[in-house]
Order: sequence, then structure tokens, then C-alpha cells
Amino acid sequence: MGDLVFLLVQDVFYHSLAVVGVTANVITIVVLCRGNCGLAGCTVRYLVSMAGADLLVIIFCVVLNHLILLYFPYSVLLHYSVCALNSIVNAAAVDSSVWLTVAFTFDRFVAICCPRMKLRYCTEKTATRVITTLCAVSYLRNIPRYFTYELARSPGPFPICRLRNVCSKSLWAVYMWTGTVLTPLIPYVGILLLNALTVRHILVTSRARKGFRGTGGGGQQVDTEMENRKRSMVLLFTISGSFVVLWIPRVVDFVYQEILLEMTPNLKVSQVGAMLMYLNSCSNTCIYALTQAKFREQVYEVVTFPVCRLLKFLSDSVPKRGLRPRH
Repeated sequence: MGDLVFLLVQDVFYHSLAVVGVTANVITIVVLCRGNCGLAGCTVRYLVSMAGADLLVIIFCVVLNHLILLYFPYSVLLHYSVCALNSIVNAAAVDSSVWLTVAFTFDRFVAICCPRMKLRYCTEKTATRVITTLCAVSYLRNIPRYFTYELARSPGPFPICRLRNVCSKSLWAVYMWTGTVLTPLIPYVGILLLNALTVRHILVTSRARKGFRGTGGGGQQVDTEMENRKRSMVLLFTISGSFVVLWIPRVVDFVYQEILLEMTPNLKVSQVGAMLMYLNSCSNTCIYALTQAKFREQVYEVVTFPVCRLLKFLSDSVPKRGLRPRH
């Protein structure tokens, strides 16, 4: 009974995630590209790239891998070549999403904690280079996954793919283990470390500025710089914090199996970890909406624009059809 309930929850979750994830990320990309959210240019580029990577995760990992195969068990996605290529795109999309979150966290760390480096690093040109490099490396690093599949017989019209027994070969085992360390263990630890350093810097700076403004007699005035830092800090911590929370089961599962060498994985823990990992790919839109007032205004405009245009079209066309000239 418990397994049946879990399967039902999974089914509802993936269907809801597909609808919400695709819609939310598309709206996020449109709103951010309009450039009216009051965010810095480099920040917008990081957020757009993160939304694009998350959109690919939802499309390839959730829609194609889970939903399409659920309704079409012998679809072309199981063909040997398509299956192997799909594996590369799936892994690369997840890697890109994770490492772009790390890049965004580092960019905000530099902007808040390193004012001298900020002028050279926190630019649109640097952001473009970092995003391009991370995405290219993510896809190139996962190309060897193509050779981890082999042909298998199938009752369908074409041969399907299946995983090779690569764990017995030391080179492939090192490659797969290294890939898991790179995503998500190192990014997870890196984001925690960057956030800890950012919090430490903010606390020290805040105390120093309060003491300085207090001795200067301006303690009651609004500190504009600290207010700007506070807004940037809220955006940073909510995005990176959601990543840390939603990736906890995945990281714990990896540490339990690979580092502690527990060779009997818990299937439900792995499935819950995957569900929360995919949920992270559509949570950023909610974060933007909760933390950025201008983003909420832009979302409202984008969502209501088609409705307003339709109502205007109907209001313009109905009188013309209903009125008749008088003789």
C-alpha cells in the first residue's frame, strides 16, 4: 500500500512540475530579458542563464525521461543513439544548472565582499564568458556517457539501449565517481563556504558602519549602501539556500553510498532526492517574486498582457459587427 501511495505521489509531482516548471522558467526568461527589474546587467545574465538551464532540466529530465516514457514505453527515445545522446543532455543540463548557481553565488560574493575586484569581475562581459565556459565544459565533460550504453534486444521496432557494466572497469568507475563529486558535492560545499564568508563580511562591515555613523551623529539616517547590500544579500541567500535545502537528500545519498561505501542503496531516498533536485529547477521564479518587487510587477504585466490584448480586440470588433448604419 505504501509503495502504491508513493508511486501516486510521484506521478502527481512530475506532472505538476512539468507544467509549473516550464511555465515559470519561460516567464522568468521573458521578464528578465525585458530588463526592467532593477537588477545589475551581470546579475540578469546569470539569472537568465540559470532559468534557461533549469528549463532544459525540466524538458529533458522530467518531460522526456519521466512523462513521455510513462505514456509511450516504446518511443523513439529508447532508440540506442537517441537514448545515449539524451543521457548526455540530461547530465549536462543538471551540471550547468548547478554550476551556474555556484557562479552566481561567487559573483554576489565578489560584489558584496570584494569592492576592488568588483569593478573588474562583476561585468556583463565577464558574466558572459563565465556562463559560456561553464555550459561548454558541462556538455564536453559528459560526452563519454555516450559510450556507457550498449544495444539491447527489444520487442519493439528498433533496438533499445541499456547501461554497460562499467563499474567493473577502474577507468569508467573513476569517471562516474568524479562526475558525482563535481555535481553536487563540490558545488554544495562551495556554496556553503561562500555564504559563510559573505555573512561574516556583512556582520563585520555592519558593525563597523554602525559604530562610525554613531560617532558621527548620523545614526538615525538611512544607510543607502547597506540597504542595497541587504537586497542583494536576500536574493543571494534565498537562491543558494533553496539549492542547499533541496539538494540535501541527493548529497546525503551520495555520501552514504560512495564515501561510506554502503553498497545497498535505498531506492526511495534516491527517488526523493531526484524529485527535490528537479523541484530546485522551478523554485527560483518563486524566489524572485518573493524578494523583488519590480520582478512581481513585470510578471503581472507579462501574464496580463495577452488577456488585455484579447479584451481590447473583442471590444474593438464587437461594436463594428453589432452596429448597422441607419438609412
